Formats: sequence, C-alpha cells, structure tokens
Amino acid sequence: MIKNIVFDIGNVLTDFRWQGFLKDKGFDDEMVARIGKATVEGPYWKEFDRGGMSHDEILGLMAKEAPEIADNIIKAFSDTHGMVTGRDYAIPWIKSLKEEGYRVYYLSNFSEKAARECSKALGFISFCDGGILSCTVKIIKPDHRIYELLCERFDLEPAECVFLDDTEANVTAAKECGFEAIVFTDKESACAGLRSLGVRA
Repeated sequence: MIKNIVFDIGNVLTDFRWQGFLKDKGFDDEMVARIGKATVEGPYWKEFDRGGMSHDEILGLMAKEAPEIADNIIKAFSDTHGMVTGRDYAIPWIKSLKEEGYRVYYLSNFSEKAARECSKALGFISFCDGGILSCTVKIIKPDHRIYELLCERFDLEPAECVFLDDTEANVTAAKECGFEAIVFTDKESACAGLRSLGVRA
C-alpha cells in the first residue's frame, strides 16, 4: 500500500523551459541550439545538479567548450534559475495529499544555486515531510544511491513509495529500487496514475 508520495521538483512542481528562456533573452533558434549543445547537452551540466563546483567554475568550463560563443553562454545562464516559477497546483496538491494521510517528500537534481535563487518558487518545500536535493549529498538521479538514501534518512519502505518524475531514466531507476513510479507529463495524468495505485489523489 502506498503511504508516501515522492516528487521530483524540476518541471513537476516548478516550471522552466530553457529553450523558451533563451529565446526570451533574444537568441535566435540557431544560437539556442548552439548554446544548448555546449551547456545542457554538454559534459558539465550535471555538475550544476551535483554541486561539485561553483556556478562560475561550471560556466567557465562550458564557455571553454565553445569559446566562440562564450559570452552568450555566460549571458544566458548567469541568471537562468532565477526564472523558475512554482506550478500553481504544487502547494494545494501537497496539502490535499497530506490531508488524505500521505507523507510527501521531494527528491530532486535541483542545484544549490537554483534552490537559493528560486526560494519563492520552492515555497512548497515547507509543506513537505522532508526530502533531498542532490547538491547536498553530491549524488544525482538516476544513481540508485540517492533513492536508497531517501529511504534510509526518512525510514521509508520503497514498496510504500510512489515517485513522480518527468524523466524516464529517473523513473526506471526508482522502480529498480523498489518504488512505484510514474512518468510525469501533467498533473491530470499523474493523478490518474496515482489513482491506479490506490492513492486518493
């Protein structure tokens, strides 16, 4: 029986699309693609989440990967996470699940800088029973250790947890650790998936 709901944060309880953000900053489609290849698709992006380097160090490494657009990379991502907004349904959804008797946790590859700059968007965290940001433990999903650590830290049985994440690889890893798990596309389909597991969503 499901007793615990575990949420990813990015694109599940918050909203951010880096392509739209870059276009809003005035970059055309070609430059958006070039910046994306050097950053979110490049070898250093996960360090944002892992918290293994400072924000400026990571941006510097990304800029070295594509020196011809270094200024654009730094301009684009110096304040990206400040544009994250919370989904309108996040707090009401968490409250309603808790009223139904479920415990609610978060497990996210949100970086320390992102968490700090998005404190308003992350207001729902105070309504949760706990959780883990990857930057605090230097482990990022889909590494199995982060799911195991969540269970250990909060005395959870994996079979009593359902995990919602927008990334297939993270959901697959959660299932391999014994969680029920749902790929998040929108709240309505997620609630349908939860109800199929007997959760009063």
